[in-house]
Amino acid sequence: MSDNLPPPPPEQPQPSPWAPPATPPGKQQRTGLIVSLAVGGGLVVAGALVALVYSLLDSVSDSIALPPARSDAPYSDPYGEEPYDEQPYGEEPVEEEPVEEEPEPVASGPAAERDVTITKCARDSLVGWQHADLTIVNGSRSPAGYVVFVEFLDAKGAVLTDGIATTDDLAPGASVKVKAQGVGEVPTGTTCRVKQVTRDPM
Repeated sequence: MSDNLPPPPPEQPQPSPWAPPATPPGKQQRTGLIVSLAVGGGLVVAGALVALVYSLLDSVSDSIALPPARSDAPYSDPYGEEPYDEQPYGEEPVEEEPVEEEPEPVASGPAAERDVTITKCARDSLVGWQHADLTIVNGSRSPAGYVVFVEFLDAKGAVLTDGIATTDDLAPGASVKVKAQGVGEVPTGTTCRVKQVTRDPM
């Protein structure tokens, strides 16, 4: 008899105590409607903001005034005033004092060359450079400066090198010793000659 009993019905799954309660069908439809409205409202607000920004930019660009175009007309005085004539008030013209001209230097000549004497013409044995020792006596009536140009010649009279000696503010009748140094090695037997003397009155 026990062999003819039907098998027991399968057990129904029991809901978990931790699972959320089932949502009724009507509530699901209401949630979808709220989401759709929220998305649509956001799109409308965004569109309104874009339109507002565009209108503001358009009004700002219209309010910016461009500079007026340059005119090709000739320039004219905008105020029509007469030009200002600068004239001193009550001032007397200042007379310019005459400027004293400086005496011109006296070029080389017999009078200036007579003031210069070569006292020694020698060659340095170490470097082979020639020099001339000179004595200058101011034969003029005023203080003067001197520039003496000296040439150094070989045995045939050809110029090998030259030198210069100077002195400043030499009193009348006074004398001074100076040296004109040649540049470059010269052979033994080189001679010295005064080429030019410039006397410059002070």
